[in-house]
Amino acid sequence: MHAHHCTASVVESPGHNLILTAGHCDGGRAVFVPMYAAEQTLDKQTFGFYRVATFFTDNRYEHNSKKPLSDLDFSFGRLEPSQSGKQAQDVVGANTLVRTPSYLNKVTMVGYPSSHDPEDHPVRCPAQTEALPGFYQIQAKCHGMWGGVSGGPWFSQVDWTKGTGEIIGNVGGYNGGGDDADDDWLTYSPMHGDWFFRLYDEAKNNQVAAHGSTYDQPPLPYSLGGGETWSHAKLLASGEYTGDGKGDLIVVWTDGEVTLYTGDGNGGFTGERRLAAPHGIFQNAKSVTGGDFAGGNGSDLLVVFDSGEVRLFSDVGTTGVDGGTKLADAGSVWSHADQITAGSFGTAKYVRDLLVRWSDGEVTDYTAVGDKGFGTEHQLEKPKSAWKDATLVTAGDFTGGNNWDTLVRWSDGHVSQFQETGPGGVGKEIQMAPAGSIWSHDSVMTAGSYDSNGWPDDLVVRWSDGETGMYTHTGATFGTERMLVPPK
Repeated sequence: MHAHHCTASVVESPGHNLILTAGHCDGGRAVFVPMYAAEQTLDKQTFGFYRVATFFTDNRYEHNSKKPLSDLDFSFGRLEPSQSGKQAQDVVGANTLVRTPSYLNKVTMVGYPSSHDPEDHPVRCPAQTEALPGFYQIQAKCHGMWGGVSGGPWFSQVDWTKGTGEIIGNVGGYNGGGDDADDDWLTYSPMHGDWFFRLYDEAKNNQVAAHGSTYDQPPLPYSLGGGETWSHAKLLASGEYTGDGKGDLIVVWTDGEVTLYTGDGNGGFTGERRLAAPHGIFQNAKSVTGGDFAGGNGSDLLVVFDSGEVRLFSDVGTTGVDGGTKLADAGSVWSHADQITAGSFGTAKYVRDLLVRWSDGEVTDYTAVGDKGFGTEHQLEKPKSAWKDATLVTAGDFTGGNNWDTLVRWSDGHVSQFQETGPGGVGKEIQMAPAGSIWSHDSVMTAGSYDSNGWPDDLVVRWSDGETGMYTHTGATFGTERMLVPPK
């Protein structure tokens, strides 16, 4: 039997008789076959078949639209009992519908790609979603999602032994769920939000959808973009740059552009603002860090350039990164400063101390750094120490002690935390990841206070494939991982 044109799934309902599919799949004399087997005729299907009595589709939706109305590409079908008098949910169970949590989700897509599979067998595809710009939709990459998969469920979790799970999306949306070239590797889904669940309630109550004649898109959640862009993030710096008490992120890109991302206080971001255009002085920035060096309302940005020049940009959220205060001239010893990170390393509660890893392996702590100079220097490690192999360095308050702690990713991929760094030494070392670990792909990192606990223990990491994530509440071990940007 090779006659199907869409995919659907049984969803929970009082009548045990509802399916979810795409809006562009509604209409006609449709039959639903759960766990469909193309090798069998309709009357030989293992779990029977169920005729669709009524479709419930948003009245504003236009089939295969490329307009914002494509956000409404979902439909419910009310099934008649099988020939044996049973309801579909009583035979195969039902899936739970939940709101799409965000643009970034790990899902498993399921569908029957009849147009390019002569055997018409289902495809099961684990994927990572991201935003579809300009639409209240998500997208995911997976080869094999040809025509026939429309309406197929996107599971956030699923019990394969029972054949049911939690659905947060369905194949559909812009152009019926795919790009203009109808590629098999790129698939879309509408977000399951207010209009979706209003339609779900109407279907459960057998009510005709009457949603007016116009559609206003809901406010689109802010998206940081994709891994292709973020693979060019060269340097990161954390701070409260906007002065609202919430952690923000500054990114210096490989072309010298500088961007400020405004934090929402819950581990996410609400927007972005360009601080410097490409191909300016920041193209030669070697290391950056955020701190409260000048004593203003917002965090400051300290920058070491390849030339050895060092500049302090005060209250960058307000004043930007033009000019700044020069703390060292080009040609100074600071051309040998490979990494800098600010923290509270023993002199004050404010983030105004500076840890420096020099090219020869020496490590120094400058306490009470300000716009007048570098304060007092303390040698923590002598030249030619093991720190010569420190590839990345950042700092945060991971242990809750009097001083901040230093996090180091070494050239062999292992990660160490030095607890209670201060003028007396780098602190007690503990290993957080072994040599040869995935952390060898950590390209740049910074720590700050990004979530609701208001503590600088959230670690932001940009990986070699552009994926960017946050490890909230990091302590002696890495905290809970949250993806901010999917890989390219």
